[in-house]
Amino acid sequence: MIQDFFLQHSYLIGLISFALGLVGMPIVIRIAKAKGLVVRPNKRMSHEGEVPNIGGLNICFSFMLTYLIFEFDQMSQSQFFLIGLFAIMAVGFIDDVLVLTPITKLFGETLASIALIGFADIRITHLHGIFGIEEIGIIPSYLISLFVLIAIINAVNLIDGIDGLASGLGILYCFFFAFYFGLVGEKSWSILGICMIGALAVFFIYNVFGRKEKIFMGDSGSLLLGYLLTAFVFRFCEINAYHLVPESYHMDAAPAVAICVLTVPIFDTIRVSLTRIKQHRSPFQPDKNHIHHLLLRTGLNHIQTTCVLLSVSVVFIGLAIIGRNWNNWLLLIADFALATTLTLILWRLINSKLYGEHAKH
Repeated sequence: MIQDFFLQHSYLIGLISFALGLVGMPIVIRIAKAKGLVVRPNKRMSHEGEVPNIGGLNICFSFMLTYLIFEFDQMSQSQFFLIGLFAIMAVGFIDDVLVLTPITKLFGETLASIALIGFADIRITHLHGIFGIEEIGIIPSYLISLFVLIAIINAVNLIDGIDGLASGLGILYCFFFAFYFGLVGEKSWSILGICMIGALAVFFIYNVFGRKEKIFMGDSGSLLLGYLLTAFVFRFCEINAYHLVPESYHMDAAPAVAICVLTVPIFDTIRVSLTRIKQHRSPFQPDKNHIHHLLLRTGLNHIQTTCVLLSVSVVFIGLAIIGRNWNNWLLLIADFALATTLTLILWRLINSKLYGEHAKH
C-alpha cells in the first residue's frame, strides 16, 4: 500500500531521492577531502581552494538506491541497464582520479555501452523515415546506437564547465522525459527520471551555493547523466516509432524532438569540435570556446550564465513541442537555424564589449 501511494504521487519519490542525497553528500565530501580527491585551481578553472570532484558518486548512490526501493520488482528487466549505469560511473570516477587519455576514456565508454545496447537491448531500431529508412537491421542498429550514445555522453561531459550548468540542464531534461513517460504510461521510465531529478537537485545546491562544502560533479556524474539521457532518448524514439503511446501523445518527429531538447550540449559540442578541426587542432584538446565560456566573456557570472542557458533550453524544448509532428528534417533545420542565430548574436555581443573596452583605452 505504501509503495502504491508513492507511485501514485511520484513527486514524493523525487523527495526520497533528494533526502538520500542530502544524507550522503557530506559523507562523500568528507571522504574526498580525506583521500585527496579534489581539484586545485588552474588556468581552466576559476574556483578557489581545493574542491572535491566526485559528486557523481553521491548522485549515483541516491539515484540508484531510490530506484531500487520503488522498482525492485523490475530488477530482472533492468539489471543490465543498471549495471551499465554503474559501469559508466566507474569509468568517469577512474578518469577523475587518474585522468585517462581521450582514447582510453572512449574505450571505457564503449565497454559500458555493451550493457545498455547489447544486453539490456535498449537501442535505436527505427529511423522514422529519415533518408527514407524505417526499421533497420541489428548491425546498423548497434552501430548507430553506439554512435548516438558516445555523442550524447561526451556532449553532456563537455557542457559541465561552470557551476550548476550540467546539473541544471540534467534536471530540465529529466523532467521533460519523466513527464512524457508518465503521460504515456511508461511508469518505470518516468520513475528513473524522477529519481535522477532528486539526486541532481542535491548536487545543484552544493555545487552552486556551497562554500566550504562545494563539490564538482566530475566525470563520474556527467558520464552517468549522459548515459541515462541517452537511454531516455532511445526509449522515447522507440515508443513513438512503433506507436506504443496514446495517439494524442504520439510524436512523428521523435528523433528531431530529442535532438531539439538536447540542443545546448549537442550544438555546442559540434561547433567547438569543428572550430578545433578548422584550426588544425585535435577535437579532444580542451579550450575555453564552449558556449558557457563565451557567455562569461560578456560579463555574466556563473549563475547568470547557467540561468541564461537553462532559459535558452526551455525555448528549444518549446520548439520541440511545437514541431513534434513536423517532418524530422524541417524541425532539425529550424533547430539548427535558431541555435546558429543565437550564437551569432552572442558573438556580436562579445565583439561589442571588446570594442567598447578598446575604445576606453
